[in-house]
Amino acid sequence: MVARATQGTEKSAKAGAYGNEETRPKKVPRNPQRTHAMILEAATEEFAAHGFGGARVDAIAARAQTNKRMLYHYFGDKEGLYVAVLEATYATIRNAEKNLDLARRDPEEGMRELALFTWHHFLEHPEFLSLLVTENLHEARYLKRSDKISAMHSHFIGELADVLRRGEAAGIFRPAIDPVSVYLTIAALGFFYLSNRHTLSTIFARKLTAPAALKAWGEHIVSVTLASIRA
Repeated sequence: MVARATQGTEKSAKAGAYGNEETRPKKVPRNPQRTHAMILEAATEEFAAHGFGGARVDAIAARAQTNKRMLYHYFGDKEGLYVAVLEATYATIRNAEKNLDLARRDPEEGMRELALFTWHHFLEHPEFLSLLVTENLHEARYLKRSDKISAMHSHFIGELADVLRRGEAAGIFRPAIDPVSVYLTIAALGFFYLSNRHTLSTIFARKLTAPAALKAWGEHIVSVTLASIRA
């Protein structure tokens, strides 16, 4: 009798806990876009910190507060996730450049703003520089898989070429300037400074990361860029 009473009590408790909609535990609704974004953000941090070889899928899943099954569901595998990180990273800088509205700016003003924007983006997004180093170590093996990145840069170089043509027509810039060379000048001046800041600061006994030094270098990038293209 005691056993039957106990069983009856257990069944009653289970029915009370799960027998109606009000007391049944509610499932947390899935948000695919949020999960996708969290995985991408976590992967960016992991790849930037450890490179492609050193990054671990388990660590990325833990950072994103999800599991490997979801990671593979959205991105296929580690390589697919890495390519997605590269695409998102390049999309960030290319989309931000669109806000400069170079097509409507005075040519010289446009070049100045582009140079300063690039410098500030490098400062504010160290993960971008880390990923560039990693991908160059792999000789752009994964970058070559993305058609999206090539399309982004084609559009950007077209806008830059238009600025240079307008500057040439106004007699401000030299004729037939290669837009890729101009961008390489801007990017190289910023990238070399930041990627070698520790060794250069030690060698020259100068704190290159001091706010005043960073601001001065930004203006130097502008001066060198404009001097290289002026008529």
